[in-house]
Amino acid sequence: MPVKTSKAYLTVLGVPEKPQISGFSSPVMEGDLMQLTCKTSGSKPAADIRWFKNDKEIKDVKYLKEEDANRKTFTVSSTLDFRVDRSDDGVAVICRVDHESLNATPQVAMQVLEIHYTPSVKIIPSTPFPQEGQPLILTCESKGKPLPEPVLWTKDGGELPDPDRMVVSGRELNILFLNKTDNGTYRCEATNTIGQSSAEYVLIVHDVPNTLLPTTIIPSLTTATVTTTVAITASQTTSATSSNIRDPNALAGQTGPDHALIGGIVAVVVFVTLCSIFLLGRYLARHKGTYLTNEAKGAEDAPDADTAIINAEGSQVNAEEKKEYFI
Repeated sequence: MPVKTSKAYLTVLGVPEKPQISGFSSPVMEGDLMQLTCKTSGSKPAADIRWFKNDKEIKDVKYLKEEDANRKTFTVSSTLDFRVDRSDDGVAVICRVDHESLNATPQVAMQVLEIHYTPSVKIIPSTPFPQEGQPLILTCESKGKPLPEPVLWTKDGGELPDPDRMVVSGRELNILFLNKTDNGTYRCEATNTIGQSSAEYVLIVHDVPNTLLPTTIIPSLTTATVTTTVAITASQTTSATSSNIRDPNALAGQTGPDHALIGGIVAVVVFVTLCSIFLLGRYLARHKGTYLTNEAKGAEDAPDADTAIINAEGSQVNAEEKKEYFI
């Protein structure tokens, strides 16, 4: 006495049930609007629901909280709306329930998406620079769900012109050896139950580049016209020049005659020859003149032929009689 009392407040937590995802029907076509709902009951206080797609949280969702019939627990639901595309195929969408009664171990529900879409087609050549005479492989890379049927190859809107040389193996078009007639537009078509898609490749066959053989550069020698007076020297020079031309396949370490020396000799010979010709011409020019016989002396001023004969120093008329004396 007196009686003492004490009060304690007890809060009973309602553990949320495992969440369930509804609203998914497989398969979903590309471009359709998908609505998923995640729902959990029996939580007290109301649980928190979060959405994740590829481990990335989605914030734009609808949240709804309702009190259960016992007026003690809550039913919580969350709705996720989004438009699907082919990148969502095989993606896991996760609904996670967080509550203080779960001791930091949330409850989750997962839904793997299955999206059907038309094929995507791409042509990959085996070489970026096709040349004439070489083989070429064109690979038709097609992706789709369901998996596309075997592809169809065409050229310029028609069938392949040379089936013996253009072989189709699965998704590959193998052209054994290229020529100019193969130029054109090649088309690959892929089809599945959703639709059809195609891709084109414009083939331009290039010429094979010419391969230049290795050459040896031979130094050019001074050329000149040589007269017959130096025919022997010219012959010797020509022989020396011919011997100077080496085989292109000869070893690099082998050395030939001195080209500068041969060029100097040829230059000297040409210079001497030209000087000789010049001096000879000058001599002949200086000794050029008119030469008269003794009989013609004194007759150059005669008015006529008879007078010229009479006035000529050698004429028999004016000639003195020559006498001979023998001693």
